Amino acid sequence: MARASVPQQQTYFIQTLGCPKNEVDSEKLIGKLGSDGFSATDNPDGADLLVVNTCAFIDEARQESIDAILALVEHKADTSRLVVTGCMAERYGQEIADAIPEVDLVAGFGEALDGHSHHRVGAASAATVTAVSITAKPPVPEFDLLNLPRPRSSRPWAYVKVAEGCDRACGFCAIPSFRGPQRSRSLDDVLKEVDDLDAREIVLVAQDLAAYGRDQGVGERSIVPLVRAVSQRVERTRLLYLYPSDLTDGLIDAICETGVPYFDLSLQHVSAPLVRRMRRWGNGDKFLRRIEDIRAREPDAAFRSNFIVGYPGETEEDHDELLRFVQEAQVDWCGFFSFSPETGTYAADLDQQVDSELVSERLAELRELQDEITAKKRDELLGREVQVLVDAPAVARTHREAPEIDGIVTVPEHLEAGTFHTLTVTGALGPDLEAQ
Repeated sequence: MARASVPQQQTYFIQTLGCPKNEVDSEKLIGKLGSDGFSATDNPDGADLLVVNTCAFIDEARQESIDAILALVEHKADTSRLVVTGCMAERYGQEIADAIPEVDLVAGFGEALDGHSHHRVGAASAATVTAVSITAKPPVPEFDLLNLPRPRSSRPWAYVKVAEGCDRACGFCAIPSFRGPQRSRSLDDVLKEVDDLDAREIVLVAQDLAAYGRDQGVGERSIVPLVRAVSQRVERTRLLYLYPSDLTDGLIDAICETGVPYFDLSLQHVSAPLVRRMRRWGNGDKFLRRIEDIRAREPDAAFRSNFIVGYPGETEEDHDELLRFVQEAQVDWCGFFSFSPETGTYAADLDQQVDSELVSERLAELRELQDEITAKKRDELLGREVQVLVDAPAVARTHREAPEIDGIVTVPEHLEAGTFHTLTVTGALGPDLEAQ
C-alpha cells in the first residue's frame, strides 16, 4: 500500500527596514507565520513567501525600501508570493502596486494579511490575495500586530512597542496620517510580553513613548509606573524616543532608578523660531537646562538625539545656533538628517526652501563636529570599569549604547551571550570600545 505523501512545510523570508518599531512588527508577524505552519529561511531563493517590511519616513528610507522590493523580485520563484507591508504600504500602496506588478499583495500593518482586511490595491486582485493568504481565520482585531504575541527573544535584549500611532502634529511628520492616533496597550499586556520574551534588557519604544496611556485617560504619569514595573522584571530597561516637553522630573527619576540612565531625546532643532515653524515645543536653552539637570542627578547619564537640517526657513543664524548647541550639549550620540518634504504635511509646501547643496554643507559640518564629540566621550572612558551585557560572542554594550543603534564594546570571545560582566575599558576607536 502506497504511503501518503507528507506536504512540505512552506517557508518565508522577511526583510525589515527602518526603525526598531518596525522590527517589533516583524517579530510579531514571524510569530504569526510560525503558528500558521510556516518556517523561516534566510535564503530568499525558493521561499514560498517573501515579505518586505518597509520604511517611509524620509526619501532615503523610501528609496531603500523600493530597492529592497526590487531585489526580492529577482529572487522570486514562479510559485512564490511577494508581500509588501509596513509604512510604505500604508502610505503608497497604490503606487507600489502600479509600479511593481510582481508584488502580489500590498498590506498595511495593523491589518490582516489574510485577504479580508488590508490595503488591497491595483495589481493585487482578489485571486492574488487568496494565493498569498497567510491565514484565513482571524478577524482584524485578533490579527492587530500591536497586540499579537511574539516568540521568545533570540537575543539578550528585545524591543517592546507599547503604543501605535501619534497624536502630535509636527510640521514635517506624516506618521499620524497613516499610523493613526495614539493607541496604547494595557499595562498587563506589555508586562506579559516582557515576561514571554525572557530578555535581560527591554527597550521600550513607541512613536510618542512618554505619552503612553494618555489616550486611555490615565494621565501623563502613566509611563512612570510602566517603566518601574518593567524594571522589576529585567536587569535593564531602556527608553527610546522621548519628546522633551514630556520629560518630567518623575520620568527622569524613574529612568535613573532603572540603572540605565540613557536619554533619547527627540529635539529636531534648537532655534526657537524654527522649532515653532516645526510645530514643536522648546528651544536650545530649555534643552540645555534639562540636560544639565539630568547630569547633575546622574553624572553617568548618556544622551542621544536627532536633528533635521534644512527645514524650510532655516537661516545661517539658525544653523550656527545648532552648531553651538551641539558643541555645548556634548551628547554621546547624535544623528542629522536633511529635511524631506512629506506629502500632506504642513511643511511640504512651506516657503523659504533651503538649497540642497547648502543642506549638504550644513550636514557635513554638524556630523564632523559630532564625530569629534562622540570620539572624545568614548576616550574619556579609557581605564574605567564598566558593566556590560554580552549580546553575542565578542560583542557587548554598557548602559550607554542602545542595541543596533549606537557603538559597541568588543569583549573577550569566551564571555557567554546574555551574561553581565564588569570589565575595564582598554581601547577606543571612534564610536566603539574595547574592554578586558
